Amino acid sequence: MLSTSISDVEVEQVKLYGPLLVLHHLAGEIQLAELLGAYSQEILSLVYAHCLDYRSLNYMPSWFARTDLNFLLNLDGVTEKRLVGALDCLEALDAETWQRQLFESVCRQYRLRPSGVIYDVTNTYLYGRHCPLAKPGKDKEEVKGRPLLQIGLGVTQEEGFPLFHKVFDGNVHDARTLQDLITLFGSYHLGRGLFIYDRGIVSGRNLKDIKRLHWDTLCGVPLNPALKKFWRPWANPQQLMQLPNRQQVGHTVFYTSRRPYQFDSVRGHLVLCFNERLRRDVRESRRDEILYAQKLLAENKSIKSGLQRFFDARGHLLPAQLAQVEEFDGYSCIFCTRSLPQDKMLSLYFNKDIVEKAFRSLKGITQLRPVRHWLAERVHAHIFICYLAYLLLSLLQYRLRNTEFTAQSALLELATMYKVYLRDSQHRFKLSRVVALTKKQETILKTIDRSLLKVQN
Repeated sequence: MLSTSISDVEVEQVKLYGPLLVLHHLAGEIQLAELLGAYSQEILSLVYAHCLDYRSLNYMPSWFARTDLNFLLNLDGVTEKRLVGALDCLEALDAETWQRQLFESVCRQYRLRPSGVIYDVTNTYLYGRHCPLAKPGKDKEEVKGRPLLQIGLGVTQEEGFPLFHKVFDGNVHDARTLQDLITLFGSYHLGRGLFIYDRGIVSGRNLKDIKRLHWDTLCGVPLNPALKKFWRPWANPQQLMQLPNRQQVGHTVFYTSRRPYQFDSVRGHLVLCFNERLRRDVRESRRDEILYAQKLLAENKSIKSGLQRFFDARGHLLPAQLAQVEEFDGYSCIFCTRSLPQDKMLSLYFNKDIVEKAFRSLKGITQLRPVRHWLAERVHAHIFICYLAYLLLSLLQYRLRNTEFTAQSALLELATMYKVYLRDSQHRFKLSRVVALTKKQETILKTIDRSLLKVQN
């Protein structure tokens, strides 16, 4: 207690505390610092910053000074040089072994026995064109010419916890990324489960390699000419759109047909899925473009690339060409090596957006994009930091799953939970106090761990 007049008390500092207290608690539960090595505290400061307010390495020291991380991490301060050393130390780790050990720690803490894994690939762009990983191409936002790199990410189906990630050159095909990661996945020694991924990743080799791990596959497959020929006898919408064939996933209605099929000696079932609304939307959008192109050709003007095939040399529409392209509008196809009911199969595949949410977190909240480093090693380390930040966010989201809060909204709510450092100007006595908690802040802390309500001052 202060044995002095309130008029003699000075507010020395006000530090950001609440969000960092929660993130540090989650990191401590999975023993993240112990796994990170000599620069663990600096790395954790970068991870927490990516969860909250990361901008750049040279901004970090001033951000650190406004937080209570010197108390939480027992770290006097950070410098840009020290943080660069931390990135280099992180890159020197055996990433594959380290990720497996980290996931094992998560499984122990949360008593997980994963039975489903969702895998996907995204790309991100870099500033500058000197990084050997970056290759010019078209990113997921359809912007051409950016120097890109690829990131493969696997997450648990139920919780969205990351298992592994890997960085690839920007011109590596999506299917090839999974080939490289299946060996890593095999080292996790998980029980039998279901590996789920999108149609751009499927290949005969991937199917066989996953089967060798005693896991089943649920994946999308592109409707190439061979599959179109296979499905043509059953792809008539009038025949397909019968009530027994109707399946609803969320707000989307599909009409389906299921047939045995074999990919490169891997047996399973194909399901043809017809979405009438999608068919109509795609068809009308294309026809709008064709009619506009027809008008431009009549005026001897150039038309959008890709539409030339619908017209002859004199600018007349080719109905047969249009009919060929429209034949499988609204259709998609999925393949599964496990015998599942159709409704379960469709639900698992079309509700796999948990990995897409993970990528949105990586690119948005954790500030993955754009990558400002140009040394390949620093790029790897930067993405690793973002991966760890997403891990903490996914753990927080899981803890809050039965509340109204998301991980992001909870951290925002805790942003006003400051620690105030006070000083008695007469006797030079110092102390600190955390500001009074709001009801929402109490709920968040109680949900994560009741011990957090006994905040240290």
